Amino acid sequence: MEIIHVSAECYPMAKVGGLADVVGALPRYQQQIGHTAKVVMPMYRTKFLFDNDWDVVHKENFSMGKMNFDYTIIKERHNKLGFDLYCVDINGLLDREKVYGYDDDAERFCAFQIAVTEWINKWEHLPDVVHVHDYHAGLIPFMMKQCFAYGKLKKIATILTIHNAQYQGWMGWEKAAYIPVWDTWNWGLLDWDNTVNPLACAIRCADNVNTVSPSYMLELMDNANGLENLFKKENAKCSGIINGIDYSVWNPSTDTYILDNFSVEDVEDGKALNKKKLCDDFDLQQNLPLFVFIGRLVGEKAADLLPEALSNALSMYKGQFNVLILGSGEPSIEHALYSLQSKFAGYYNTQITYNEKLSHLMYAGADFLLMPSRVEPCGLNQLYAMRYGTVPIVRRTGGLRDTVKDIDEENGYGLCFDYASLYDIDISIQRALELYKNTNKMMEIRKCMMDVDNSWPASAQQYINLYNSVK
Repeated sequence: MEIIHVSAECYPMAKVGGLADVVGALPRYQQQIGHTAKVVMPMYRTKFLFDNDWDVVHKENFSMGKMNFDYTIIKERHNKLGFDLYCVDINGLLDREKVYGYDDDAERFCAFQIAVTEWINKWEHLPDVVHVHDYHAGLIPFMMKQCFAYGKLKKIATILTIHNAQYQGWMGWEKAAYIPVWDTWNWGLLDWDNTVNPLACAIRCADNVNTVSPSYMLELMDNANGLENLFKKENAKCSGIINGIDYSVWNPSTDTYILDNFSVEDVEDGKALNKKKLCDDFDLQQNLPLFVFIGRLVGEKAADLLPEALSNALSMYKGQFNVLILGSGEPSIEHALYSLQSKFAGYYNTQITYNEKLSHLMYAGADFLLMPSRVEPCGLNQLYAMRYGTVPIVRRTGGLRDTVKDIDEENGYGLCFDYASLYDIDISIQRALELYKNTNKMMEIRKCMMDVDNSWPASAQQYINLYNSVK
């Protein structure tokens, strides 16, 4: 089976969040179980682009409304990721360093999707599946079925994976003119609440829709940023598949980003050495439990609650634990977290940045990971933490509900709570401090969570089964 993944992100070419990790891993595991998987993404000007060798495989042009663009498809030459990686270059639109955040993002991603569809339409053969990820590729199933120029693509199975339904790509109706000539009788496929909504369009037009955890799919029936009724209507073709994590990247016994490698057999010694490195680097106390937060500093992650929650806990349990924050996001949250450093010097530090190497070291050296998320479609951080023997402290939502069992449950290994609130966060920190004092229990939990299989092979096979159900 030949599968074409279309995505705005793919690690290590370009990463903003978990979407990149999934698209950078799932195709490789699909290759390993005997299928041909390829990824197509925009050609951002990133370090990975300049550090690797590429071949030009296609050059053409297309119209987008009244605008004309040349586009180029390049392919990474040496198959470094374990699958074929293709990038689409469109001068003036995709030739930028950042993935998102430009005023013309609607034009950028519309052009990207048209170029991808145009290119596939030129192939002498047809792939079996076009698998689109999030709204940035959401117009492709519509174009394959409704645009007159792409009639031969109608027979290809299309799958939509929703990594985060909060972002939908809304556009004014005047921008529908960007789409190549299509059957205007079916304008309702594009429309949601009087706007062009690429995510809603993809949910309607794709042959099957999945989210990255079963619980998140259920939650979308009641909380989908305006699309609740659509998910209920399309429920029959919707499902959830838990993400895996890439054990070739996230493996404490081989990870080159951490100071000292370890396995389940020597987890205590290995974590202690990595913890010492963190404490030395960030002026923290090695003999105390270390809590970390790694991720985007935004409301979805409940990061806005952290400054007050951590200030309360650090004041109440002064001198009893450390906190290290790594992330970036809303300036007000960044400032509030940064301002705690002077008040709790020696027990608290924060790094307002994205740093892949430091994140690995933090998973390896920390005792507890804080994830009080309001929205968490799947969550990968809790899976990384478990792999490195770090106890996840999570709110029961989305994939966190599906992947973390509380220590009070049989074979439990995490600390779970129900509400994104100051009270729940602080009570969970209190539970964690009590757990840390029980060294035998901590050892038992570390080994239990490290033995949980969160690798990709099982999830990759579930996707193959999904493709076969709609081919």
